[in-house]
Amino acid sequence: MAEPFFDPEVRAALEAGPSLGVVNADSLEKVRANRLLLNEQVPLSDDVTRVDHVVPGPDGAPDIRLRVHRSRLAEGELPCLYWIHGGGYVLGSPEQDDLRFDRWCQRFGLVGVAVQYRLAPEHPYPAAIEDCYAGLRWVKAHGADLGIDTTRIGIGGPSGGGGLAAALALVVRDRAELEIAYQLLIYPMIDDTRTSVTANFDVPVWSPESNEFGWSSYLGDLFGTADVPAHAAPARAADLSDLPPTYIMVGTLDGFADEDIDYAQRLNHAGVPVELHVYPGAPHGFEGFAPEAEVSRQARRDINNWLAARLGP
Repeated sequence: MAEPFFDPEVRAALEAGPSLGVVNADSLEKVRANRLLLNEQVPLSDDVTRVDHVVPGPDGAPDIRLRVHRSRLAEGELPCLYWIHGGGYVLGSPEQDDLRFDRWCQRFGLVGVAVQYRLAPEHPYPAAIEDCYAGLRWVKAHGADLGIDTTRIGIGGPSGGGGLAAALALVVRDRAELEIAYQLLIYPMIDDTRTSVTANFDVPVWSPESNEFGWSSYLGDLFGTADVPAHAAPARAADLSDLPPTYIMVGTLDGFADEDIDYAQRLNHAGVPVELHVYPGAPHGFEGFAPEAEVSRQARRDINNWLAARLGP
């Protein structure tokens, strides 16, 4: 097989910056700590408030934290984007998306609600998805107190958070207690089988070894079996009908490229309005690691255009 194309601007930025490295049982604690340090170095404006709310978790489980972002200038009830942070199911926190909502709250007049869910391997499936569902249910019930139009709530996330968002859309559909307006899936991590061509590419940022560790940590005893439910690995869902309008983006040098493209095709076959963007030579997390690269600028424009259409009058 020919060497996959690697966008030269993104490659240069990755080679110049610190590497995530392989995430495994030996490195997890250090990678988690480094990720938290990075959060503290991000410059944020004073134009967006960030308030943490501790709300009830799933039945019999600990409370969860929701981080609520809102522009200081905004008035009245606003649409909400319920956000699930990335980190391969094993690392990360809501703070890593503070900059994202610093921009989006001001640009779109939305309220961002980022959920802190329990991480694997300490808390395998279904801890994370049940936390995400409990948080969404709370926002639906109490969002008006936060100035949220609870009829206009979308969900989204990147990477493992994108996988959880895709799973959350399935859970919402199957339990039929709530409704969501759309799902925004940024290179979502959705296929535990890892059998596609791109899942076995020797890719930068999130390697096949890291991916195996993430899935095995999250699935626990289910890992490697035929019994993995769609609410854990959305690519396993046999029926994708009656899901909300969906945006999916991924780079061609991302291990998730094949599974994400296939998911978009299957959503289309199921009658779901879906918009798919595939960026040449872009690895996992490219627009964060190389924000000034043209492919990253294009990715941001595309997401912003799609969100604007969802959030318009």
